Amino acid sequence: MDRTVIAYVIYLVVSIALTVWVARTLSRNGRIFLADVLQGNEKLADAVNHLLVVGFYLVNLGFVALYLSDDGTIEDTRGVFEALSTKLGVVLLVLGVMHLGNVYVLNRIRRRGVMEREQVPPVAPQGWAAPSARA
Repeated sequence: MDRTVIAYVIYLVVSIALTVWVARTLSRNGRIFLADVLQGNEKLADAVNHLLVVGFYLVNLGFVALYLSDDGTIEDTRGVFEALSTKLGVVLLVLGVMHLGNVYVLNRIRRRGVMEREQVPPVAPQGWAAPSARA
């Protein structure tokens, strides 16, 4: 088997495994955060969490597939390691950026929700008072 094909197989196996691991970790630990962001609505939190995981898979696995191609053939074992380190390093950076982007957006949504909750008066209005006529 050609060394280039071996490098491709190792790249795909490791990249897909890393993507699945990160997505499961984000899904499991992000559910609590989403429930807080969505003010305790568990069903909505689960639905949003599932949609985020699907989007995460689509973007990252799409990137892994697009980044599979190489400029040339790999001649020796050193070339296999160099190609794998470059490709896997870029995949890890993309996974990290995607994760930070998700956390940033969810934190912005959470902040907005907290600000809206703080703007609600602590006591409901009980009546209306006409302005006084001072002149």
